[in-house]
Amino acid sequence: MQTFRVYQSLWAMERRRPDGQEWTLEQKLEMIRDAGFDGAGVRFFDYQYARTVTQFLREHGMTWQAQCYPRTVDELKPIIEHVQELGADHINLQADVRPYTVAQCIPYLEGWRRLADDAGIALHIETHRDRMTTDLFFTLHLLDRFPDLRLTADLSHYVVGREFAWPIDAHNHALMRRILDNAWGFHGRVASREQIQVQLDFPQHRKWVELFMDWWDYGFRSWMARAGEDDVLSFLCELGPPEYAMTGADGYELSDRWVEARQLMQMARDLWARCAEAQAGASAAQVRKHA
Repeated sequence: MQTFRVYQSLWAMERRRPDGQEWTLEQKLEMIRDAGFDGAGVRFFDYQYARTVTQFLREHGMTWQAQCYPRTVDELKPIIEHVQELGADHINLQADVRPYTVAQCIPYLEGWRRLADDAGIALHIETHRDRMTTDLFFTLHLLDRFPDLRLTADLSHYVVGREFAWPIDAHNHALMRRILDNAWGFHGRVASREQIQVQLDFPQHRKWVELFMDWWDYGFRSWMARAGEDDVLSFLCELGPPEYAMTGADGYELSDRWVEARQLMQMARDLWARCAEAQAGASAAQVRKHA
């Protein structure tokens, strides 16, 4: 049976308030556990940090994704060693390189994928600004070269990066669906064409929330059709601190991101349940048709 896991980003637990008040790591992990998340996104380039966090998560029956930001092929090797020791359902890789051409990307992607394949570890390449995948069109060219490239779809970066006009036209929807059809994980954040992260409950943002929910709906259904029966899909709630989060003149955020993270968790789970129900209904109808 396919499994859906909703994680909380530990980076998103940073507050960066003008008064300097921050939660301790232990407080953050307890909050994630008590809120009902399935696990967390964990930075794996810091071994001691990853060891501490994954020990807590494991003790409480939770899971995690391993996040890394390599600048060379070899920089993935210690991450793989950490995953082999500490575990993770997959490696989420932000390619911290900015090649000018697709040809210049090939040695990186082939090298990273070879290392992960040899280790038997799932590897997802995240769509993200100021990384190899910074631009939607460039990433689509990468998919032309690597049709089976597994992506972590953070759609917010492409909405801002391309400044999609409203309403989104059929052509841009089709481009985003190409990303979604290669998505093997999701990072959850809602953007507008000018802002990387908008508040979920502000009425002026409702159209953007509905747009992302529609895209995630398509992406979940696409994944269900592609993935194996025992595969796992993860959705990382990643509502970032300032300057991702909007702030007022006093430097404080305009909304409570922790409240929004729990809201987003429930939105994602409800959407998954609807998609799974629809898939089950379609399968049953197909069986009846051939009975």
